Amino acid sequence: MDPLGRSPLWLGFVVTIVAAEALSRLGAGHGYDRRTALTSLGLVMGGLPFAALNAFVIGGVFAWLWSLAPVRHSLDDWWNWLVAFLLVEFAYYWFHRASHRVRWLWATHSVHHSAEQLTLLSSFRLGWTNLFSAGWVFYAPLVLLGFDPRLVLGLLALNLRYQLFLHTELIGRLGPVEWLFNTPAHHRLHHGCNEPYLDKNYGGVLIIFDRMFGTFVAERPGEPIRYGLAHREATANPLKIAFREWILMAHDLRATRFRDIGRTLFGAP
Repeated sequence: MDPLGRSPLWLGFVVTIVAAEALSRLGAGHGYDRRTALTSLGLVMGGLPFAALNAFVIGGVFAWLWSLAPVRHSLDDWWNWLVAFLLVEFAYYWFHRASHRVRWLWATHSVHHSAEQLTLLSSFRLGWTNLFSAGWVFYAPLVLLGFDPRLVLGLLALNLRYQLFLHTELIGRLGPVEWLFNTPAHHRLHHGCNEPYLDKNYGGVLIIFDRMFGTFVAERPGEPIRYGLAHREATANPLKIAFREWILMAHDLRATRFRDIGRTLFGAP
């Protein structure tokens, strides 16, 4: 699985739209923080070897789980694709929600929320420690249920590619589309670190599970979005962003009583 999508055609497309957004922001007087952009690029480059390791290990684990599946759903049936899409969306919602509510998962996911300016390039701020934090376990049951791991990982990769276009302030409200689909207006709020928007709008392609499980929020008049990490100072150092939460967790663990270890590792961030 390559969630960043590094095919030459896709990379060329990404470079084009990122550049177009930067020019549009500058032309509209919104500014484009060069330091934030360079930090995002540093996180992308630093994450390349980790992404390769993820693909090798997770691909191997899913292939093994596929060998254990009691039934196997055919890739030739469009119905299986539709069901798999909905199940991947469901798994992504709970993975994403847990990534905000479980400190062990947040240590990786916090990287994605570290940018203080929301742009298309900031969507590529992904943690380097996904394999270790094990968020991929949320998708393992789908393979055991008989869905081909190529389909599961392929749909997840498309999910993440779709989300590239959610990380922008240039697209406004989209009307009735927003009842079903995740949109830039919804996702901007997800990146807000001020209280009304904190830990809301977890959906990937769809927003329906947020509406079903009470985590949906719409923008409030007079409450502008503040991006970045609550209770963490901003930094442009990719290494610090990638490992800061793990280091802080280790420090807390050293001062934790044995009976409170579980809360320190898996409690709320």
